[in-house]
Amino acid sequence: MKLFVGLGNPGAKYARNRHNIGFMVVDQIAATHGFSPWKNKFNGMVSEGRLGRERVILLKPTTFMNLSGQSVSAAMQYFKLTPDDVTVFHDELDLVPGKVRLKIAGGHAGHNGLRSLHQHIGDAYHRVRIGIGHPGHKDRVAGYVLHDFAKSDAGWIDDLMRGVDKGIVDLASGDGPNFLNAIAQRPSPKRPTGKPTSPIKKPEQPGAAPHAMDDNRSALQKLKDRFS
Repeated sequence: MKLFVGLGNPGAKYARNRHNIGFMVVDQIAATHGFSPWKNKFNGMVSEGRLGRERVILLKPTTFMNLSGQSVSAAMQYFKLTPDDVTVFHDELDLVPGKVRLKIAGGHAGHNGLRSLHQHIGDAYHRVRIGIGHPGHKDRVAGYVLHDFAKSDAGWIDDLMRGVDKGIVDLASGDGPNFLNAIAQRPSPKRPTGKPTSPIKKPEQPGAAPHAMDDNRSALQKLKDRFS
């Protein structure tokens, strides 16, 4: 059995915050891989299902970020799990937006959710570090992570979720490299190139006949317009 933990803050106010990318990922897993409805348990929200041959518990602590370890510890005790059975999905300031890296053990780098986990279960758990970028100065970090993603982030977030969907079974089975490969090669929908899809009409010059420029009307429509 594996415990997949998404870190974030509960409530609609925080739902689209950068700090909540962990919640977003486990929500995606639950929605696309046939997991059970979310239930209140262990001071968090829990959903159960299977990824390949592995039984997986999804957990979103509702204790707020800086107390996440309480919820994770309670779930681990109930299911008799070790830190090696736990994988935590969290935002990472030191990676560019959309970049994903795996890590086992090590420091918490000031992340309040990881700090709480260190205090309650130690540091020997697995981590999926999801890049959200850095605001440029440490004094701006708090406001940055507790602010909603920009509209311009929608593309890479969508790509990330596609990659997670493709590779999450590999991650559950312990194949981290294949999971990262799925993220790197995630199928992306075609996007506009930035060029207009139709010619931009120039303002009509004084005295010019209506529709004289870029007139794509049919002959019948031109005739109808002429006598209307």
